[in-house]
Amino acid sequence: MAGKITYIDEVEIKNKVVLLRVDFNVSLNADSTIADDIRIKQSIPTINLLLKNNNRIIIVSHLGRPKGIDKKYSLQIIVDRLKQYFQNYSIGLYNDLETIKNASENIRILENIRFFPKEKDYSNLFAKKLASLADIYVNDAFGVCHRSDTSVVGPPKFIPGYGGLLLKQELTMISKITDKPKKPVVAIIGGAKVSTKIDLLNKLVKIVDFLIIGGGLANTFVCAQGYNVGTSFCEYEAVQEARRLLSLAKKNRAFIVLPVDAVIAENKDDKVSEIVKINNIPLRKSIFDIGPETKAEIGNIIAKAKTIIWNGPVGYFENPVFRQGTDFVYYSITQNDHAISVVGGGDTLTAISKKEYLDKITHLSTGGGAMLELIEKGTLPGLEALDFHQKNK
Repeated sequence: MAGKITYIDEVEIKNKVVLLRVDFNVSLNADSTIADDIRIKQSIPTINLLLKNNNRIIIVSHLGRPKGIDKKYSLQIIVDRLKQYFQNYSIGLYNDLETIKNASENIRILENIRFFPKEKDYSNLFAKKLASLADIYVNDAFGVCHRSDTSVVGPPKFIPGYGGLLLKQELTMISKITDKPKKPVVAIIGGAKVSTKIDLLNKLVKIVDFLIIGGGLANTFVCAQGYNVGTSFCEYEAVQEARRLLSLAKKNRAFIVLPVDAVIAENKDDKVSEIVKINNIPLRKSIFDIGPETKAEIGNIIAKAKTIIWNGPVGYFENPVFRQGTDFVYYSITQNDHAISVVGGGDTLTAISKKEYLDKITHLSTGGGAMLELIEKGTLPGLEALDFHQKNK
């Protein structure tokens, strides 16, 4: 796990201006309203602690993937939501660094950091300008710690850098599932591409007892077993890599669990589906969810787990016809009350956001990509940046 980070509850930070990097990249509805604000809620303890000690805060976040300035991704909706949570404090939104520096509100929010060209194209000069806004820097944005964006890795080079309470919680929980996890360890990994998760899967087969693979990711493995997958998404160029992983898992005595049956249809918007064995997928149909036999096998494995990692839906959950597998995985995890469970990833959190029993999940991680990369590599650029400050004090 990453090097030494000092957190804001371990030092006295009072009467300062704090540059606070958060991940308020909330999911949006079609009408650009907030669909789920869990990422805002999870940074509230950090904001409260800083305000309690008479600090003034300049919040930095991104929203979406704008190409330049795009009103659709303005942080005004974030400001409106924060005003509901911090009714006793003044809050303002600012478009430029000069104006925000001279403003007086308790909570100042810089407009979407990705509206600034040098955010994605790392710039020491831009990092220095951001750092000049404040006395100290606090990173509470675990969800972007795997990126080398200027606001994530730059400011601690110029002002003292600390971790927020959410960052501390994320790292504490993830270390529990990677350092000395209680066995059996079960990982459920969905998503589409084997190629983007190959290094992670290589790492997981060395630390887990069961690796359950679902979603489009599973199709490539099904193909590697010699089965036809019809018109399903499949990375045919990664089939050999999938075969190698199946072999590696056997050497490490990890059991890779793949679908034995599937819910299929002609396209993802179909209202009618059918269930077939995985070795009997019709040429003109696609896999969109796991079938009942697969669910039964997965349910038995999850019920016996002591440590559970889940990232990625196991079917096309956006269509209610194909969300039963993902719902089943979720409810199976919540029914296991003797396991530590860490669930992360934007699509996963969206799939379960309105569910009951969310409190039964040990930890909902705000960073899917960051969570997986931290498990894989043991550190992240954003964490290295805070560690850099500690080493160069």
